[in-house]
Amino acid sequence: AGQRLATRVLLAGIAAGGAGSDWIPDAFVAACGRVLDDGLSRDPALAAEALNLPAESVLAEAVVALGKAIDPEAIHTARVNLRRHLAAHLRDKFEAVWTALASTAAYAPDGAQVGQRALRNAFLAYLAESDADYLQASVVPRLTAQLSAGNNGAGGNMTDEIAALATLANLDLPEREAALADFYTRWQTEALVIDKWFAVQATSRLPDTVAHVRALMQHPAFDLKNPNRVYALIRGFCGANPRHFHAADGSGYALAADVISELQAMNPQVASRIARSFDRWRQFDSGRQAHARAALERIAKVEGLAKDVAEVVGNALKA
Repeated sequence: AGQRLATRVLLAGIAAGGAGSDWIPDAFVAACGRVLDDGLSRDPALAAEALNLPAESVLAEAVVALGKAIDPEAIHTARVNLRRHLAAHLRDKFEAVWTALASTAAYAPDGAQVGQRALRNAFLAYLAESDADYLQASVVPRLTAQLSAGNNGAGGNMTDEIAALATLANLDLPEREAALADFYTRWQTEALVIDKWFAVQATSRLPDTVAHVRALMQHPAFDLKNPNRVYALIRGFCGANPRHFHAADGSGYALAADVISELQAMNPQVASRIARSFDRWRQFDSGRQAHARAALERIAKVEGLAKDVAEVVGNALKA
């Protein structure tokens, strides 16, 4: 029910281009405030899930269901503005519950601690949407402390570290680069952890993400022959970063086409899965459709194109 209500609110914001906050009802903010109260007194895990706004891909489906073209920038802007509005209006509640749920016990993978960590990390991500002064003074220190807790003997855990890193990856601050560099240095021998390091950067909302993903493809730890690494960086970008994959200038589609064209000779199965990211290209505006078609046609012309990829691309062009 909460997700449906949030979707209705966000659809109104998307219709307004995502700008401003006039479309956000006071009743919705009040309902979220009650969820915060329940998170402290009842089920933190449920509260964390309830406060998790519908993903941009889910909102895109809702837009299509209304018979409209998908505008990924409006969807993204509306979602961010709603998060910022809630952060501003419910800051005191976020802070109170975040403090109250601080664990004094040793780390344990039990249900109670899992729920508390989920809710505290959700709150910290909301507070990171605050104004610049509050962000620097109150939120960034907590994010950096959470990242370094395991390294300084303060009882950190990977759940909290990844949550803090993912939040910092969306912030255009010097602390972002320092945190990413330090995390890599500490965990570079752990392949699964470094997959997460690539993924949080691939899904960043910062405007230079396409260029950053291309740069990460040249990183010593990236290997196009490693499926897990490709999934973390490339599929993470194409499948979980709709704002940048569907960039109006076509740069996201061009990146995907470059990777698919090269990867299809090494691993056609993985390449074909990435190519499925183009499945809904006709549901966007004419400009994005033109860029997507050009990318698909470029892939289709690759000499000796693998059968798996040719089938996906051919079906997309015929759809």
